[in-house]
Amino acid sequence: MTDILLYRPHFVAFIILFLLGMYIMVVCLNLVKKLIGMYIMQTSIILFFITLAVKEEGTIPILMPSALALPPEAYANPLPHVLMLTAIVVGVSTLGVSLAMVIALYRKYDTLEEDQILEKIQ
Repeated sequence: MTDILLYRPHFVAFIILFLLGMYIMVVCLNLVKKLIGMYIMQTSIILFFITLAVKEEGTIPILMPSALALPPEAYANPLPHVLMLTAIVVGVSTLGVSLAMVIALYRKYDTLEEDQILEKIQ
């Protein structure tokens, strides 16, 4: 545990961000605040996976002539970064659709508080 705290303090920061986002989603009744908490959680996960994929002294995987070629372990794997880029795009589009739904709920019920909306539905 002390190894993580000393040599990888950014992991602790990502865990704190994740827990902060979860706390916001559970405690807050405002729907916009819940979406902000969801986005904070998603961002912490994306940052965590990107930092896991970093390779010290890794180079970009570009084909070179055989005389200049490096061993395979010298190259950085681009797949995790591409997957996280896809996760960012999906997250932004999900946030956009969620905000559109929140606007529709506000127009119908004149509130963004979850408990008040539930009272008006029943």
